[in-house]
Amino acid sequence: MKTMIKKIFAMTLLVMALTAFSVPVFAAEATASGTGSAAVETLENAANPIGQKALAAAICVGLAAAAGAIGMGLAIAKSSEGISRQPEAEGKIRTSLMLGLVFIETAIIYALIVAILIIFVL
Repeated sequence: MKTMIKKIFAMTLLVMALTAFSVPVFAAEATASGTGSAAVETLENAANPIGQKALAAAICVGLAAAAGAIGMGLAIAKSSEGISRQPEAEGKIRTSLMLGLVFIETAIIYALIVAILIIFVL
């Protein structure tokens, strides 16, 4: 279990690092395109928050989906393990598994709704 937590932590740090390092790269490409009126155009594009909204929505949905997938995988693994240890409790285990999976999926759908609100409302 500790190795899985370490892997999840490492993947999260990798995503955060890639996100942090990609922003200056895109800014450098925009400013290196020219001088004079291009610089003014770059400043106008920097004030336009559409790209920032898209990035925020992508991070929101991506993290929710990744966390939900990990949670679902762990829940299914533990329920299979529980059923194999106590086959007579299969019905109760399966019922609580399905209820838990529904709650996890609901959280992912809420994240999708938040992403849509970020893009279209804010």
